[in-house]
Amino acid sequence: MGKCEQCGIRQLNAFKELTKDELIRLSLCKSSKEIKKGEVLFDEGEHINGLYCVRNGVCKVSKMSDNGKDQIINLIKKGDLIGERSLISNESSNLKAVALNDVEVCFIPKEEVIKNLQRNPNFTMGMMQKLALSLKNADNIIVDMAQKTVKQRLAVTLLYLHENFKTEEGINSIHLTREDIANIIGTATESAIRLLSEFKKNNLIDLKGKEIFVLNIPKLKILAEGL
Repeated sequence: MGKCEQCGIRQLNAFKELTKDELIRLSLCKSSKEIKKGEVLFDEGEHINGLYCVRNGVCKVSKMSDNGKDQIINLIKKGDLIGERSLISNESSNLKAVALNDVEVCFIPKEEVIKNLQRNPNFTMGMMQKLALSLKNADNIIVDMAQKTVKQRLAVTLLYLHENFKTEEGINSIHLTREDIANIIGTATESAIRLLSEFKKNNLIDLKGKEIFVLNIPKLKILAEGL
């Protein structure tokens, strides 16, 4: 893969704050890999010892509950960074990342990231802003799980997928299964299937095989807010 200083993807994350010399050093120590659909990028309990930058594709990031069920807490896409929390806290990962389609990532060793955090305050601020956003999103998930109904959470999820992953083929081009959707909204797969059918009956969405098409954004937003 190309050199970091020539890569436009860095404009999507904190690496845009690095100088040319720092990017050159990054290129010399990074490694690149391809993860096929369904493969694990890293697992819970694994020591990542670095940072992943997603060049292409989408990963689902999940946490295993005590009853052995995965709770999907985030979808990581092109330009996103993964592993920064474990890197900074110096702990093993408490999350699992699995490729939803073919994914290309670059891996930057921990030592190089720490050097840049110590030397470049703009890069440090960019990483802090990313962590702050992650905490904000985690807070929102906690509130949604506690206060929103499953139907509201499904509406929120469909709007999020439509906004971030819409294609001509439909929002489910990232190959989310019905089980994945259930794991995002925190319900049983059967309940998610039933609610999707209800949404289709009410002309909020259309279902064609695995694809989901959002038909009525205003009504979904009203439903998401419980109005």
